[in-house]
Amino acid sequence: MRVAQLTTRFPPGPGGVERHVAELAPRLAARGHRVEVFTSELYREFPWQKLDPSVPREERTAFGAVHRLPVRTLPGELHYTFFRGLDRALDRAEPEIVHAHTYGTHQVAVAARRRRRKGTPFVLTAHFHPIWSIEGGWVRRRLRATYDRVVAAPVVQEASRLVVQTREEERLVRALGFPLPPVVVIPPGYAPPALEPLPPGSFAARFGLPGPFVLFVGRLASNKGLLRLVEAFAPLARSDATSTLVLVGEDGGMGAAVDRTVHDLGLDGRVRRLGHLVDEAALAAAYREARVAVLPSDYEAFGLVLLEALAQGTPVIASRVGGIPEIVEDGRSGLLVPPGDVGALAAALARLWADPQLGRRLGEHGRDQVVPRFTWEALADRVDALYRELVGP
Repeated sequence: MRVAQLTTRFPPGPGGVERHVAELAPRLAARGHRVEVFTSELYREFPWQKLDPSVPREERTAFGAVHRLPVRTLPGELHYTFFRGLDRALDRAEPEIVHAHTYGTHQVAVAARRRRRKGTPFVLTAHFHPIWSIEGGWVRRRLRATYDRVVAAPVVQEASRLVVQTREEERLVRALGFPLPPVVVIPPGYAPPALEPLPPGSFAARFGLPGPFVLFVGRLASNKGLLRLVEAFAPLARSDATSTLVLVGEDGGMGAAVDRTVHDLGLDGRVRRLGHLVDEAALAAAYREARVAVLPSDYEAFGLVLLEALAQGTPVIASRVGGIPEIVEDGRSGLLVPPGDVGALAAALARLWADPQLGRRLGEHGRDQVVPRFTWEALADRVDALYRELVGP
């Protein structure tokens, strides 16, 4: 079957949706499909940055091809990524099914238009974020509210199937208040990297960490709760002079605010921003050596980094939002706290710091009982079955 995957960005651009499509494409090819990924030439959107010229804009791959198309955007908070030539590129490829990723994006509108013009079945994986969790100020939220009220219904209703990752995501999409196409819940997958583990202590030694550390992995973005994490870490920093808060991930616009908060709280040298780690072995070592991994987001559709931490036997602390409670059971594989509650987050950190045995028990349960439930192979099997249901064998 000829399959078109549509996504705003694709590796080497970092991110959860990017990883999702990159893991799905070769597995669909292994199930007999020819997959072409249609994406943009962007490395990231906030701030706007294109891929290095060395990254090919047209790339033949083992699963099919990757087409990195030019894009443009509106200025400031009006930001919206428009693909140039996506309709024509799809006409040339003649896919039998189009799979668009991320609610509210231009590629979803193109997929819906193609469904109306040519009857090509269209699957939408929402990767949905509610208004209050999106990046940007009030202008962006007002624009999103207008999109939800005026534009979304006729676009989403063109989809043959709407794929969500959790029941909570389904609830949030249904709250938009218009009829939806048939909804299918398909969790994303995870596969621990098949790497030779680095010697114990390698990560701490490489970055000069003096003792146990708290780990955050993700883009430094406004919806990740980073300033509250720094505030919650402050009491721990005062009680344990060897502790460090380590932030791994590219700056998505919050780096300067994090640095100011660190300075204002007198935590200079106690919070380390390491940027994006390309070395997967080093990232696995970071998870493995951390005393606890923390994801204090305002919202997460799923929270893949939690599985990455649990796969290394490391306990997690996360906000009780979005799909996170469907991964992390409070008190069994980690601790859940109300979003935005600095006191509860600080108390959870103190609890695991004071009770390493509890941390080991939570991490081991997550590694042995939670992580095996989520595999990329299971995701590919279910997506493959969905395609064949819509198009035929």
